[in-house]
Amino acid sequence: MRRIHISAKTQIAAASAACATLIVSAFGVTQFAVGSSQMAGAISNFAAHRAEISAMEHRVAALQSDVTAIKTEARTHVARIEARQAFLAAVLKGEGDPAKLAAMMPASSGTVATPAKEVAALFNGVDANQAWMASIVRKAAEARYQQTATMVAKLGIAPARLAAVPAMGGPYEPVTADAVRSANQADPQFRALFQSWKRLDQLQTSIVAIPSARPVQSLIFTSNFGIRTDPFRGGAAMHSGVDIPGPYATPIYATADGVVGRTGWVGGYGNLVEIEHGRGIETRYGHLSSIMVAPGKKVKRGDLIALMGSTGRSTGNHLHYEVRIDGRAVNPVPFLQSSDYLLAMQRRPSTLAMGGPSEPAKAPADK
Repeated sequence: MRRIHISAKTQIAAASAACATLIVSAFGVTQFAVGSSQMAGAISNFAAHRAEISAMEHRVAALQSDVTAIKTEARTHVARIEARQAFLAAVLKGEGDPAKLAAMMPASSGTVATPAKEVAALFNGVDANQAWMASIVRKAAEARYQQTATMVAKLGIAPARLAAVPAMGGPYEPVTADAVRSANQADPQFRALFQSWKRLDQLQTSIVAIPSARPVQSLIFTSNFGIRTDPFRGGAAMHSGVDIPGPYATPIYATADGVVGRTGWVGGYGNLVEIEHGRGIETRYGHLSSIMVAPGKKVKRGDLIALMGSTGRSTGNHLHYEVRIDGRAVNPVPFLQSSDYLLAMQRRPSTLAMGGPSEPAKAPADK
């Protein structure tokens, strides 16, 4: 066995190296611990910044949503104001088609989102002004309806007769769900205005069925409606119309829109034209020299229908003119006296001689 001899100097060097290694290792562990602590702090700070950034992004998104809501409400309100103005203009013009006008009814304002309430408030003045205008126009329409209805009633025609639903037909065209929804969501005040306008429009349109024009250009009565002395037999007899004299072949005009019924020779009337105006209203034109229309022909107020003559029970050239309601003769004079007013209410730009069929006094007039 061999002994290895290490000098004291070598041992001291080895011990010094070992100590140095231990110190370096301890320093490394310490540095790692410090580094880990700093990394953890950095990660924590990063997460906190990330949370702040996320919160800021949410706030920005909310602000963008508010801005979008404000822009949408502004556009919607402007569109509603324009729709109301167009509707008011159409009503004031008085020439709108009911179906088209119904489709134009502006929608109600509905609920405004909170962010847009301040913007919506900016339009309050315009909204109030349009609502006031709608109220004024509605009252004017109702007043005009009452005025016209009163005039019609004085003629012995119930306004409800003119408002009766006429004959209808045509191909089936279902209303879309959007159209129904639009009508149901219409602004209540503007819906009320539409209803008033529609009622007036229906009455004005129906006035075309009321004899309200002159059958001849120059009106002179030689015999009035009612009981008179018969020009042929003497004694009291019922005269179911008025006699209007004039030169032979004086033009005779339709006094209202309608459809020609009977034409030709009819007893004491001589040559007769009968026009049916609808709603049970009818006019008769007798003693004609010539008839210019045929049964079934549609005529407008002011259309030439015949020429004056002296056919039938007549003492000279004249027109025997009648107005009948539900087959009963009524006095034509009030219709002729109201002609200017009735025409104004509508929107559509139209020697001694006596005679007439013999009718005993107090007896119903022949049809």
